[in-house]
Amino acid sequence: MTNPNKPEDTAGGIAGKVAGKAKEAAGAVLGDAELAREGRLQQAQVEAESDAQREEAAKLEAARAENAVERERLANEVAAENREAAIERETARVERQAREQEQQQAAAAGAQEAVERHEAAAAEQQARARRLAEEQAAERLEQEARRAEQRADAIDPEEN
Repeated sequence: MTNPNKPEDTAGGIAGKVAGKAKEAAGAVLGDAELAREGRLQQAQVEAESDAQREEAAKLEAARAENAVERERLANEVAAENREAAIERETARVERQAREQEQQQAAAAGAQEAVERHEAAAAEQQARARRLAEEQAAERLEQEARRAEQRADAIDPEEN
């Protein structure tokens, strides 16, 4: 049957279980306790291998689930970082746009102020020119009045 000095390679799965049952039954029928024991051991070994495979499969599935959770967490983290970066870019763009608009408004205000200063200077110059013209006209009228008075005095010196 089996060599006690050489460990037997047992088939796993259903074939190993059936072979173990057959050995156990043959040992019981033949009265060979060693063969029956070997059959039970083979069945136990197959069952242990099956349990180990199930346990390994469960560990593998748990690791896969854990990896999926970690992958999702990392994806969410990357998405959050991308959203933050997009927000920062948008904030920078809006701030830059606000600065540019502020500069344009300041330039427009400066240009408007320069136009107003120029207009004020022109209006002031026109007012001075009118005042000078009015002063000159008043001076002419006074001179004419003096000349008229001198002529009137020359015509009728007694009325004065």
